[in-house]
Amino acid sequence: MNRKKTILDIQKMKAAGEKITVLTSYDYPFTRIMDDCGIDMILIGDSVGVVFSGYDNTLPVTVDEMVYHTRAVVRARPKALVIADMPFLSYQTDVRDARLNAGRLVKEGGAEAVKLEGGAHVADTIRAIVDMDIPVMAHIGLTPQSIHRMGGYKVQGKKEEQAQRLLDDAKAVEEAGAFAVTLEGIPLRLAERITAELSIPTIGIGAGPHCDGQVLVIHDILGLCEKYSPKFVKRYGDANALITSAVSSYIAEVKKGEFPDEGHSFS
Repeated sequence: MNRKKTILDIQKMKAAGEKITVLTSYDYPFTRIMDDCGIDMILIGDSVGVVFSGYDNTLPVTVDEMVYHTRAVVRARPKALVIADMPFLSYQTDVRDARLNAGRLVKEGGAEAVKLEGGAHVADTIRAIVDMDIPVMAHIGLTPQSIHRMGGYKVQGKKEEQAQRLLDDAKAVEEAGAFAVTLEGIPLRLAERITAELSIPTIGIGAGPHCDGQVLVIHDILGLCEKYSPKFVKRYGDANALITSAVSSYIAEVKKGEFPDEGHSFS
């Protein structure tokens, strides 16, 4: 597809049985590269706090930081649909704050949709943002902004009661108007059931192969994040080794006086 993707295109992909590809991006060069490769959706995730800014988790990330990184992504003019995460405390306080901050990500950042974490308890918030004509992607299961309640990054929905609650959450966010839902860290059979029972696309991360699409963090698939290595991550390249080699060669050549040579100098 040579034209700009919209939420309607993404929803049609589910109906057609075409898998949806999603990666995170936080800057111009990564966005340009992945968009040229044909990625369907680009997520400016609050994971930026961990893989880009070095925080221990996503909780410290601010709306201002998300606006900054969204702007950088949008400058690449991607054909992919651009979604910005709503960080912790940007939508949990009240609906007015949620609408204001979602609006900032669209108006100031240039996002075409926003994503927020939670199920039935944030349905009214999702509905309020959608009523502003801002598309919302929901996010249920393992929700990183809830790590203190969950006791860490643990698989959700293993027990029957938890599984039913997640199914109810999925239906609640769909009814509230979400155009898609991320399923994170849940058993693959539960993800398969949710995907079958929803009319909106499911985007899995650690949720098995039966979701309508998949999302991963770009730094994870390139081997650039050493803080953790979840089971669900597959490394597709070793950018760490490439960068290490380039930097080491640069240091060695400067120390030896080999760089710059006449070919990299002005006469």
